[in-house]
Amino acid sequence: MSAVAYAHYPSLAGKRVLITGGGSGIGAGLVDAFARQGARVFFLDIAEAPSRQLEQALAGAAHAPRFFLCDLTDLDALSAATAAVTAIAGGIDVLINNAASDDRHQVGQVTPQYWDERMAVNLRHQFFCAQAVAPGMAAAGGGVILNFGSISWHLALPQLSLYLTAKAAIEGMTRGLARDLGPERIRVNCVIPGSVMTPRQEQWHSPEGEAKILAAQCLNERVLVEDVASMALFLASDNAARCTGRDYYVDAGWYGA
Repeated sequence: MSAVAYAHYPSLAGKRVLITGGGSGIGAGLVDAFARQGARVFFLDIAEAPSRQLEQALAGAAHAPRFFLCDLTDLDALSAATAAVTAIAGGIDVLINNAASDDRHQVGQVTPQYWDERMAVNLRHQFFCAQAVAPGMAAAGGGVILNFGSISWHLALPQLSLYLTAKAAIEGMTRGLARDLGPERIRVNCVIPGSVMTPRQEQWHSPEGEAKILAAQCLNERVLVEDVASMALFLASDNAARCTGRDYYVDAGWYGA
């Protein structure tokens, strides 16, 4: 569990929060942060071992987070998982579409099958998760959906063409959902992390690459999982009641590759 002292948002206590890809990295930080607020956290992930470990580590929270094994690229499984969470929780107040995978690839090696698989991993589930929870949010008088984008497409990072395509689309999807769901008092925003220090990201960075990233940022400090979670907490809270349809960067002002 993180030792960071998060701001306290009374409106998040007891809120029913569903997080995709919550078993590791940024997702695990989100699970931890919302549990600390007294929220009722449910998270989906395909990686069972780290997810079970996180569930056990947070068992002492006011509301112990609950893990549901789910392959988000399987829309039937996704529908069943969201239905199970909704049945247990009685509804979802906050959806955080965090799950993604930034596998590297060469343009010439992309097949139609690989294209479809990458879009399913990084884009499609965000829409269908939102679709699944929106009716319940509307019936409850409102809700919050946070989609996760990426600074990567703004910087045109190499060997990530499909990932950049999906992440760019998420920003457009966020605006569309915010407009269409706004009459139901459902707020939809996009969180755009920069280069966040997670075990997965560290595998791509050499000391030279790390120095280059820091030099390209306005703040010469590494972005941490807790920094991203802090933004998500604010946007999910009632303190952000008039924030919707926008992109919120947590990237230390990264303007170059």
